[in-house]
Amino acid sequence: MTIAANMRAVLLTGHGGYEKLELRDDVPVPKPGVNDVLIRVGAAGVNNTDINTRIGWYSKSVAEATDVGAAEGLEGAGDDGWSGAAFQFPRIQGADACGRIVAVGDNVDPARIGERVLVEPVFCGASRYDILYFGSEVDGGFADYACVPSVHAHRVESGLSDIELASFPCAYATAENILTRINLQAGERVLITGASGGVGSAAVQLAKRRGAEVIAMAADAKADNVRALGASHVIPRDANLVSLFGQQHFDAAVDIVGGAQFGEILNVLKRGGRYGVSGAISGPVVDLDLRTLYLKDLRLIGCTVLEPEVFANLVSYIERGEIRPVVAATYDLFHIVKAQEAFLTKQHVGKIVLSL
Repeated sequence: MTIAANMRAVLLTGHGGYEKLELRDDVPVPKPGVNDVLIRVGAAGVNNTDINTRIGWYSKSVAEATDVGAAEGLEGAGDDGWSGAAFQFPRIQGADACGRIVAVGDNVDPARIGERVLVEPVFCGASRYDILYFGSEVDGGFADYACVPSVHAHRVESGLSDIELASFPCAYATAENILTRINLQAGERVLITGASGGVGSAAVQLAKRRGAEVIAMAADAKADNVRALGASHVIPRDANLVSLFGQQHFDAAVDIVGGAQFGEILNVLKRGGRYGVSGAISGPVVDLDLRTLYLKDLRLIGCTVLEPEVFANLVSYIERGEIRPVVAATYDLFHIVKAQEAFLTKQHVGKIVLSL
């Protein structure tokens, strides 16, 4: 295929409100490095991290929930990215991408041209924790084309559309990584917070796939949708967990929410229970009673870097039809502001996806 010289892209030009999203149609198409592939992006998912980065939420000076300042940015936020390093502008965001390889670097087999691929969003360098995040430290999927290391472009054979496939990478890889880290087993009982969102709804499906009993937290209006994904029970987001379950009920917890319920979640874990976290949409600063932690022999596990097997496993689940996409809405790339506004209402179940 003919590759244009320029492309459409959304450039993030600084921390702040929606005005920092610059819609362009004259951005040069990137050239693949020797170990890279160039992907013609078909669709890209919207994630919390896009908004968190735009408003400067990752700065340690910020203690608010992620929806505070989402339209105008956060006053006093620093230049920190999620990694703790200063964020570099301009940047093309977008951690989720599905598309086809249209060009390859010198060290990549030309036979890969034409492959349909999903992008594994965490790029590992010389060591496991030497990482770059697609759409954060390197340009991502909110553009017609994206360059990624060949090893992180995973071939996928599926009858699903690009939009459906683009709902998987970030949310489902995050959820599967948490379940892998906490070693969730068949027959165990797991509590999942934020169960109607991208990561939460993915975690419900993936935990059910493992044979676990899933108790999910979601708004009443979304309860039927969450049950349809595999939750045995859905409880309100503001439920009093100890009153409902006592203090020895769950083998594990998957927390995407953080905030005021953190202590309650630890209280309802069994002795030796595991708590996995990869988000804090209700607030990053929590109260921890160390007596609960050590007297119950709990394990608190932060989850960002993917375990080596996670993404390949995820692709295999997709190809075998063991999990299904949950797409709440689709917008054109240049309607990204409307997409983020819809995302922030939290009225949807699953993912919002941009079509290219």
